[in-house]
Amino acid sequence: MRTHQLVLHWIEDQLSGGQLAVGGRLPAERSLAEQLGVSRTSVREAIRILEAMGVVRAGVGSGPDAGTVVISDPTAALGSALRLHVATQHLPVADIVETRVLLESWAAARAKPGAPELGLAAALLDDMDADRGVDDFLALDVRFHLALADAAGNAVVSAMMGSLREAIQGYAEKLTANLPDWGATAARLRTEHREILAAIMNDDGGRAAELVAAHIEGYYKEAGLGHASR
Repeated sequence: MRTHQLVLHWIEDQLSGGQLAVGGRLPAERSLAEQLGVSRTSVREAIRILEAMGVVRAGVGSGPDAGTVVISDPTAALGSALRLHVATQHLPVADIVETRVLLESWAAARAKPGAPELGLAAALLDDMDADRGVDDFLALDVRFHLALADAAGNAVVSAMMGSLREAIQGYAEKLTANLPDWGATAARLRTEHREILAAIMNDDGGRAAELVAAHIEGYYKEAGLGHASR
């Protein structure tokens, strides 16, 4: 294991164990190097990695802004790492669809009527009722699905869905070329969105899960690409 990875593992353990939290400061560079028995260069390398991931902010000099401060929950870094991975892998559309079905049906089954994110979901549906272009409609569509995922209250699921945001919108936009009548498809999607939201608001998680799975796979099948699930 490279020495900077020792530093990363130590910081990860501190975050997981609650010894470090958002707003907390890491030990000074020299102190941390001595504590872990590594060079100060290794400490700096680890901190640069965490800065790039958006987990910490490193300040120099003295005063209230000096030192390395935790500025983000680790799940935010997970989302950043996943987004980069998804962007570089050129993942098959079928795999993205299947993952969406798994994550979103799980989230829909567990979202509660009182979840604050459902208010945002309802507002997004109202925005989608306006006469919008395809790209604007699909951008709102993705935001609606992310809001439903957030309503389940699982930070890791939210991070995973967020990491797929660009991939979801990208394949949805490309598949519009295969649709015989975008206007009819958009009308169907609006109706299905409201049915999904209504099921959640009625605390019928089983029904919501079924609806969201059929909704996601229905768009894929309408574009002539067969079954997402294998």
